[in-house]
Amino acid sequence: MIFDMVVSRKLLFCLLTLILSLVPSAAAQLSALGETSQSGGTAPSPTTTASPDDGWHVGVTPYIWFAGVHGTAGALGFQTSVHATFGDIFNYLNIGLMGDLEARKGRALLTTDFMWMKLSDQKALPLNEVGIQSVDAKMKQFLLTPGVGYRLVDKRILKIDAIVGFRYWHLGQSLEFAPSLLGGVSRSQNWVDGLGGARIHIPLTQKVMMTIAGDAGGGGANSDFQVAGLLGYNITKKLVLQAGWRYLDVNYRGSQSFVYDMATSGALLGLTINLK
Repeated sequence: MIFDMVVSRKLLFCLLTLILSLVPSAAAQLSALGETSQSGGTAPSPTTTASPDDGWHVGVTPYIWFAGVHGTAGALGFQTSVHATFGDIFNYLNIGLMGDLEARKGRALLTTDFMWMKLSDQKALPLNEVGIQSVDAKMKQFLLTPGVGYRLVDKRILKIDAIVGFRYWHLGQSLEFAPSLLGGVSRSQNWVDGLGGARIHIPLTQKVMMTIAGDAGGGGANSDFQVAGLLGYNITKKLVLQAGWRYLDVNYRGSQSFVYDMATSGALLGLTINLK
């Protein structure tokens, strides 16, 4: 399982690196295409006409993340291997609250993603304690990810946003051991990671939009990155159904007092409400 987790992280990190590396090259190629069309080419320019509305446009997206978790959690020197599918988390009556807010004016962009989740694995395996057969691991995490961005490419066939920001983590862990030799341990931790990322929007039809997004960084954590792929369907001008997949990986190790090296991944379903 550890080998599979390492391989998947390497593949996802390579995919994220590829996404970020495509941003400047795609922008340069599309800029050159636009200049060629304007200098006498017969092909029509794909550049969209500027909207006469220069005000702010705001969208709110509540969503559900059908996610499972796997990795290593620990506190006060005790560590455990956690592997819980979404079905396990659902059976344990874990809950979450998630949403995204986006405000755009011209090419400028403000984003905020927030997430509160309660996760658990009642059959986690101990990693460094003899005599303990299983661990009941409970985790509560709150994430807030504000960012500012700029639309580098704004063409009819392709749109690319560059985004910088940070991710604030508040995480609480509780480990209860079986057999109950030591009772259990609990601890909480807060940290902030700086991030840089990009989003690529590709219209597939008049009603369907594909979005590929990712960010990566660190600071408080050794590494912190995510990738996501979404399909959006315009139900109306005000409502857009979103469905896709998301992978979030963080490796935080505050010596032995607090360890959270965890990947969260799964399907995502949301509804964007365009307020203005």
